Amino acid sequence: MTTVFSNSVVDDETRRGLLYGGEVFVYSATPSSGRLVDLARELIAEAFGGRDPETAQFDLPVEEFAALLADLKPRFIHHAECKKLLPAVLEELGCPLDRTYFDVPRLRTSTSDDYLTSGISYAFHPHRDCWYSAPFNQLNWWIPIYPVVPENVMAFHPRYFDHPVRNGSARYDYAEWNRTSRLTAAQHVRTDSREQPRPEEPIELDPQVRVVPEPGGVLLFSGAQLHSTVPNTSGRTRFSIDFRSVNIDDVRARRGAVNVDAACTGTTLRDFVRCADLDPMPEELALEYEAEALTRPR
Repeated sequence: MTTVFSNSVVDDETRRGLLYGGEVFVYSATPSSGRLVDLARELIAEAFGGRDPETAQFDLPVEEFAALLADLKPRFIHHAECKKLLPAVLEELGCPLDRTYFDVPRLRTSTSDDYLTSGISYAFHPHRDCWYSAPFNQLNWWIPIYPVVPENVMAFHPRYFDHPVRNGSARYDYAEWNRTSRLTAAQHVRTDSREQPRPEEPIELDPQVRVVPEPGGVLLFSGAQLHSTVPNTSGRTRFSIDFRSVNIDDVRARRGAVNVDAACTGTTLRDFVRCADLDPMPEELALEYEAEALTRPR
């Protein structure tokens, strides 16, 4: 069973322990998450011109829509303001800046009515981020940019948090993904042929948990949660921001969620920088995690 904590005041260390155990937290918009959403909206408005970005999919050929996103998304990811706003969001929600590391924010889209579900607007099947070489102490932060509804958010599948799922993670290595697959996302418009870990047995999608935050609200969960993109039947494209964090004390201590079924190699730890000064994750930790991943049963 997954419990959703709303605007909880527990301290960060206690919260991390609960998250590693499968709980989920949701928070109202903070001043900095609001500014992050404002930045995203400015860039989106510029990209879409006079069109309503949530309904533009009904006026544009899918190839044109995908090309627009291929230009928009990197502009947001690498915007200088994001490196200032993400640490501010984390600080407002109780994370110590000298111990917390974060990666770049992603601008995500989920189009309605199966308009674009691959490549640059990939509709994620049920998965754990830990199948994609994420450390088991990774926390995921998700923020809607415009109002969302149950028909266009994500779903958690809590019965699988501590229950293994047969999956293809043994064929996934993060370094190889970066070399061969990451940069080709915009080329996959009608279908997506890239090798990505997915369940290799039937998944019972129910019971499931859907959380609907306000724009700028923050959803926080473990990278070990099995979650998926809800089939969008809302009639509007969903725009959201997500990023990830780790606490370096937990990284060093190997404190995190239990690995129930991940067999991937590599690590995403080199993507993380420290909130306080943007220093990179110590290389020795990334090397240790890579070596440990090679010893996982396959």
